[in-house]
Amino acid sequence: MVVPFGTLQAMRLHDARLYYICGIDRLDTVEPALRGGVDIFQLRDKHASEDELLRAAEAARQLCDEHGALFVLNDRPDLAVAVGADGVHVGQDDMTVADARAIVGPDLLVGRSTHTPEQIDGAQGADYIGVGPVHATPTKLGRAAVGTELVSYAAAHAQVPFFAIGGLDGATLPAAVAAGATRAAVVRAISESPDPEAAARALRAALAVPVG
Repeated sequence: MVVPFGTLQAMRLHDARLYYICGIDRLDTVEPALRGGVDIFQLRDKHASEDELLRAAEAARQLCDEHGALFVLNDRPDLAVAVGADGVHVGQDDMTVADARAIVGPDLLVGRSTHTPEQIDGAQGADYIGVGPVHATPTKLGRAAVGTELVSYAAAHAQVPFFAIGGLDGATLPAAVAAGATRAAVVRAISESPDPEAAARALRAALAVPVG
């Protein structure tokens, strides 16, 4: 039986636990992170030109394919379609989920950032959500930390898979897991590690809990 593309992506999303995000300047960390157990990689670079994004996205797409991971592009549903990405992620200050869906179609994944209970409840149409920032982080300057309370709210109320995000690393991830997170997204915990593969492996082990 041939499984429809969109159904296959949803199945892989359901099983995913570790989500890694970085820009073009840290692309050298992607392959070791994938070897360490990253399930989803998101290319996020708000300063690169369109040509630079396309080249980096094509390289990342190939790496993710080689390691059986999902590839997501930040902000740009048009480029996500162009490079054959598995999905696109949009923040609260970007386009709506409905607008992104209109561009990528029914099969690609659409992710949404959420920072409040109301945004979690209002994420209709998204395939997954990011919940955070759990802790203050320089990757989200000006965005107040939400703490593990919002993680607990998402664990009880989110209608789609959610990834806790924001200042998570080996020291802070256990508290998020205790609050109900079974999935996490990280940036610096891998990108700034001297051993991205080992960092990813340790984070993945910390998420070795049943995924609901």
